[in-house]
This record gives sequence, structure tokens and C-alpha cells, in this order.
Amino acid sequence: MVVAANFIAVAARMSLVTFLGIYFVKHAGIDLASVGAAFLCENLARGLLAPVFGALSDRLGRRRLLIASAAATALVLPSFLLVEGPLSLIAWSLALGITGAVNMPVASALLLDLAPPERRQSVLALNYTMMSVAYTAAVSPAGYLAERGYGLLAAASAAGYAVVAALYAAALRAPLPRDAASGAGVARDSLSAFADPRFLAFGALACIFPLSMGLVVTVSPLFGAAMGLGEGYIGLVLGGNSLLVAIAALPVAARIEPRGPFQVLGIAALMVAAGLACYGLIRDAASALFVGTLVFTFGEIVFSSAVPAAVARLAPASRRGAYQGGWALVQSLAAGSALVLSGALSARLGWQGAWLVFAALALAAAAVFALKLRN
Repeated sequence: MVVAANFIAVAARMSLVTFLGIYFVKHAGIDLASVGAAFLCENLARGLLAPVFGALSDRLGRRRLLIASAAATALVLPSFLLVEGPLSLIAWSLALGITGAVNMPVASALLLDLAPPERRQSVLALNYTMMSVAYTAAVSPAGYLAERGYGLLAAASAAGYAVVAALYAAALRAPLPRDAASGAGVARDSLSAFADPRFLAFGALACIFPLSMGLVVTVSPLFGAAMGLGEGYIGLVLGGNSLLVAIAALPVAARIEPRGPFQVLGIAALMVAAGLACYGLIRDAASALFVGTLVFTFGEIVFSSAVPAAVARLAPASRRGAYQGGWALVQSLAAGSALVLSGALSARLGWQGAWLVFAALALAAAAVFALKLRN
């Protein structure tokens, strides 16, 4: 039931969020820099509060927080239709970030509570597979729906999150397995991951993965639109990405799980670098979007389960939610920076130069991962 709730939440959110950059720029008339700043505000709010909600869930339980988050998101998400300028966009983004700060760390911690330790990466891969199917099922038709009006997308997203809240309320009635929380206060628990040198080193390297996801999900649609591609084609390509992940993520995770999650992250970063380079080097826009997304997908298949499994290995059992919240902060900062960084770089270097800078960052991360494994 937890996986089903995540499935619907991803479908409801991503069917809309994928095209919001296009909506705010083309339909609301807001400049790209302001849109990028607002998306960064959302990710900052979500990321900064994620460790707090993760630590709270270690103490109060996961159920109440998940229900409240889904219900609040059902109200906030469709309110993008009320946005008229940069200030109202930032206000809406902050509200969405606050309501969304619960789901990522708390839902992940709940899955880890329920999964046997030796099967956690496979369980995370199954969850990611279902989310990828949800993304495919939602984004591909949503692109064509967006061409006909964003009001319908808003209504569908709100209905989806209402269903998620109802699922959590119905499914999580029985007591859930959970290790006792630590004796420290909530504030100290919230910051505990960032006092761990191993977590800090891992986060500094692994942030390339959420950054690349932010680039593919939020920046590549704007890149495609700037190059003259329609929302329908963009949604079809991004939906195909998720379909491939859905097919391959679970068998790949089961195969690499005995080696441990840290062993494969360098390979994943190398594939991410290749995918981002394809966006910059292939001249035809439709081919660049298709090939770049396809190559990136092979890296995503690996890191989608390896990264959260690595965070779970770093975390003490009593602070599982806090560590997932710490990673959610890193993830939100990295993903939320994608639009801002790409806007600044593309203004100076053009789209080709911007993509090649990001590819170089991913290549550097791959090299450091490889060196750390040798030492």
C-alpha cells in the first residue's frame, strides 16, 4: 500500500510539475530567472524542513505526517493557477515546498522500516520502478493535455493527492515496526547526519545525481521548448525514460545488491556525464533530447536504488528518518539549483555550453568515486 501511495503521488505531482516551467514562462509571462529562483525556493523549503520532519517521524511515527502532507499538497499544488507574477510564484513555491517536505524522508524511512536489511536495495528499486511507471503513465498524456489547458492538469493533481491521503489513512492503522528513537532532542537528531563525516563526504559527491535529475526533469523541457519542440514530444521522451527505468531498475538492483550500493556509483556518474554531454553535442534538438535522455536513463537505473540504499547503510537505525531527511536536503538543494544554474550558464555559454559544463561535473564525480573505491 505504501508503494501504491507513492505511485499515485508521483503521477499526480510529476504530470504537472514537469510542465510548470513552460507554463510560468510561456503562459504567465514570468522570466526564466525568476522561475528558477522560485523553484529553488521550493526545494530549499522542502530540503531544509526534511531533516526536521524525518527526525519527528522517528519519534511520532510516520502515519500522521504522511497523511497531513498529502492532504495539504492536494490544496496547494493546483493553486499555481493563481500565480500572476514573481512574488506570488515564490509564495506558492514556498507553500509547496513546506507541504512536500514530509514525503521524501518519511516515506523512504517507512519503506526501510518494513524491508529486511538484506533486501532494502531491491525494495527501494521496486518502489522506484513503480514511481517510474507512474511518471510514464502520467507525463506522456499530460504533455498533450497541457497543450489543451493547464486547468485540467491542476484538477487531476489535486484529486491524486486526495487519494494518497485516503490510502495512508486506510492502510497504516496497525502498529508499524520502528526502532526506538535516540535520546537526543529533535533539533540535534535533525542535524545528526551533517555531523557525520561519512555522510558529508558522500553527499558532496552524490549530489550530482539529484542535480542531473533536476536537469532532465525541469531543464530539458525548457531546452526542448526553446529549440522548437512541442510539449507532446517532450512528454513522450521523458515518459519513455521512465518506462525503461521501470523495466530495468528492479533486476539491475537485485544483481548489484550483493556488491553493495557504493561500488556502482562511479559507473552511474559516468553514464550521467555521457547523457548530459549528448544534450550539448548533438545538433538536432529532437535527437539531442531523445539520445541524451536515453543515455542518462542507464545511469538513473543504477543510482535510483543505490543512493538511498547507501544513505540507509550510513544511518543508525534509531535515526533512519533523520538521515533520509538529511539526504532529502542535499537532494532538494541539488535538484532545485538545476534551473538557476542552467539559466545562468545558458545565458553566457548557450545551451550547448551549459550542458557540457554539467557533463564535466558529472565526469569529475565519477573519477572521485573511482578513486575512493581504490583507496
